[in-house]
Amino acid sequence: MPLTILVLDAAQRSALAVTRSLGRLTDVIVVTAERSGYSLADASRFSAEHLVYPCPEATPQAFIAWMAETLRLRHFAWVFPTTEVTSQLLLMAQDQIPGLNLPFAPLVKVMALADKGSLTKRAKALGVPVPGFTYYPNLQALPTEGLTFPLVIKPCLSKIFMQSHWLATSVFVAQNHDELAQGLAGRAYLAEQPFMVQEFIPGQGAGVFALYNQGQAVAFFAHQRLREKPPEGGISVLSQSMAVTPELERLARSLLDDVGWHGVAMVEFRQTPTGEYYLMEVNTRFWGSLQLAIDAGVDFPKLLLDACEGRPLPAQVPYKLGQRLRWLLGDLDSLYIYLKGNYSFTAKLRRVLAFLMPRFSGQRYEVNRWGDLGPAWRELKNYFRQL
Repeated sequence: MPLTILVLDAAQRSALAVTRSLGRLTDVIVVTAERSGYSLADASRFSAEHLVYPCPEATPQAFIAWMAETLRLRHFAWVFPTTEVTSQLLLMAQDQIPGLNLPFAPLVKVMALADKGSLTKRAKALGVPVPGFTYYPNLQALPTEGLTFPLVIKPCLSKIFMQSHWLATSVFVAQNHDELAQGLAGRAYLAEQPFMVQEFIPGQGAGVFALYNQGQAVAFFAHQRLREKPPEGGISVLSQSMAVTPELERLARSLLDDVGWHGVAMVEFRQTPTGEYYLMEVNTRFWGSLQLAIDAGVDFPKLLLDACEGRPLPAQVPYKLGQRLRWLLGDLDSLYIYLKGNYSFTAKLRRVLAFLMPRFSGQRYEVNRWGDLGPAWRELKNYFRQL
């Protein structure tokens, strides 16, 4: 009998990549779900059915009740969440929901990596380079003098479960006392939530994407961000597969081996202009540019399903270097932001030409696919609706 997989967070591009990956398998039926009936992945021809659930951010208890009732009425071999909120929420409630099978490590291992405070301490003990840091249980413990600028204020959790809702936090950089005061004023949650003051590390991001099966490494992947939204750094809108450097793999393995990891993870570093790597965070879920890895030859969703089902896994997973992925509407937003920015006319002209320049090989579009046009039309309609 085919496996029926429930893919949550269908509005996410990562959920679309999971849906397309698993939906192509002859022995899998994919059902998508989201808090809206008009999302990205449910427009795919690989989604056999779409379900609507209560908002997990605003009404987490209602979402848990919905999941319990859904699994009482029907069987899903596996549930694949693709965001931090849904994955952590279901791990917290897993004992309350009979029949809930998640392709993740237990909650205690997830939080060992997701909590940036405990992660930084663990990494330092393992010899993984981290920015200089000081841990504070709340804002009252932060000294008013003796701080060295620039500095980074980093909450230990990016999403905090408050029983009745989820609280979103954010990281910010302060160049002086005035910027620090301004940033703290807009983050009242720091009065009660732990955070770190970190040394600011100049440079660019470098990430390693990994799949583990019960503590054993299965696959690694890396990419280079060519354009982002906003242009000065943010979400990748044009990326390219690249080789995983031995040093990055060694550092990522140190962390993931230490916790006995299972499932997917994205280990993010900051590379300085002189080439040193410093750990930033670990995302314990599928990432935004997942489709690039699949296009290059590392089908993370299928490999994860094979691991969960106890199927044989390859000893090595080679992939194509230089494969590109473009999120077209995200790239359009990035171009608009760039043209509004304080750049020279020549720089803006180069950016427009780069946006318009066609590439006939080695590049695919993340949402726009000839064999599955539904998500592209859905995204375009949503885009104009938001405008």
